[in-house]
Amino acid sequence: MSQGEISHPSAAAIALGLDSAPRRLGKRSLFALLAAAAAAAALITHALLAPPPIAFATERVRRGDLLVSVTATGTLQPRDAVEIGSELSGTIRSVEVGYNDVVRAGQVLARLDTARLAAQLLQSRAALDAARASAEQARASGIEAESQLARLESVRKLSGGKIPSQQELAAARASVARARATEQGARAAVEQAEATLAVQQTDLGKAEIRSPIDGVVLSAAARPGQTVAASLQAPVLFTLARDLGRLELDMAVDEADVGQVREGQTAHFTVDAWPSRRFEGRVTQVRFAARTAGGVVNYEAILSVDNPDLALRPGMTATAQIDVRHDADVLLVPNAALRFEPPARAVARREGPFAAWIGHGKAHELTAPGDAQQHGAHVWVRRDGRITAVPVETIASDGTWTEIAGGAIEPGTRVAIDVASGA
Repeated sequence: MSQGEISHPSAAAIALGLDSAPRRLGKRSLFALLAAAAAAAALITHALLAPPPIAFATERVRRGDLLVSVTATGTLQPRDAVEIGSELSGTIRSVEVGYNDVVRAGQVLARLDTARLAAQLLQSRAALDAARASAEQARASGIEAESQLARLESVRKLSGGKIPSQQELAAARASVARARATEQGARAAVEQAEATLAVQQTDLGKAEIRSPIDGVVLSAAARPGQTVAASLQAPVLFTLARDLGRLELDMAVDEADVGQVREGQTAHFTVDAWPSRRFEGRVTQVRFAARTAGGVVNYEAILSVDNPDLALRPGMTATAQIDVRHDADVLLVPNAALRFEPPARAVARREGPFAAWIGHGKAHELTAPGDAQQHGAHVWVRRDGRITAVPVETIASDGTWTEIAGGAIEPGTRVAIDVASGA
C-alpha cells in the first residue's frame, strides 16, 4: 500500500470494535484479540445452554408435642347381651314384650300353651297318690307279717320249743322279709312319682319364658302361634342387653400395630351416624388370639365406651384412633424432609436466605446423595453455601411429623422438602 492510500478496517475489526485501531497491527496482537472473542462467545453459549436454576421448598424444624395413634375399625356391642330361648317344645300362646322394651329380671316375656303340660301334671299327681297308697299297703303287710312272727316265737318259747315247727317259724320269718322288701319298693315308687311330678311342675313353670336380667330387648323373634322345637338346641326368641349406657367397641388391630396397643390407653372414634361427634373410650383388653380374614391377620382389642345419651347403638361401625404415644416438647421434622433427595446436579450457591440453593455445577461439588444414604435417616440443610445431608436419629412419627433426637439439627433450621423449580 502506498503512502497516500487510505486503509479500511477489516470485518473482524469492526465486529470487535477495533475500527479506531491503527491500520497496522502485529500478528500476535491480532491473535490475542481473536482468542478473547472466542472465549467470550463460549461463555455466552454456556450461559444460554446451562440448566435453569434449582430452587428448593423448605420447612422449619420445630419443637412441639407428638401424638402417635393407631387406627382400627370395629363394631359396637353391648357389654352383657343374653340370648333367651325356650327349653320346652310347644306352641307360643302369647308374647308380652317387643323391641326396645325395658324389662326387669323375672318379668314374663312370652308364654307357651300349657294344655298338654297341665294334663301331664294331673297324671303325675294321680300316679303319686297311687304310689303312696301302695306304700301304705306294703307297710301294713309288713306290720302283719312281723306280728305273726312274734306270735309264733312266743308260742315256741312257752312250749319249750315243741311248737310251732322249725319250718313254720322259717316261713314266718321269710314273710316278714318279703313284706319289708315290698315296703321299700313302694317307698321308692313314691319317690319316683314325686320326682316325676316335680319335673312336670318345673316344665309348667318354664312355659312362662322370663327375663334373667334387667335390660333392654334388642330382638324379639317370638310370635304367637309359632311352634318351638327344642330338641337339640334351644331356639333364640329374645336378645336382651343389660345396659346400653355402657358399650364395648370390638376392634380389629393390624398385626403390625398390635405391639403398640396396651390396656389403659385412651382412644377416640367416630361413627357414620354422628360424623361431627368424637366419642371417647379406653382400651380394656388386647386379646392374644389372632383373627385372619382375606389373608390379613388382626388381633382383637376391646374399647370400653360410655354412652349416657344412648346416641351409640349396638352394631354401629366405628373408626378409632388409639393414642399409643404422647411425647411433649420434642424436636420435630416434617416427614417430607426425611423422604427428600435433591437432584444430583444441584450445587449450593448463596442466593437469598434459603430460596436458593441454585447451581449449574457437577454432582461431585456437593455432598452426594449416595453418601448420605449410608447414614440412614437424614435431612438436607444449607451449610456454608452448600446443600448438605445431615444424619438424624428418628424416634417416632405420627405420619406427618417425626420426632428426632437432639443433635446437629436445631429448632428453626430450614430443611428441604421438595424441589420448587428448575429440577
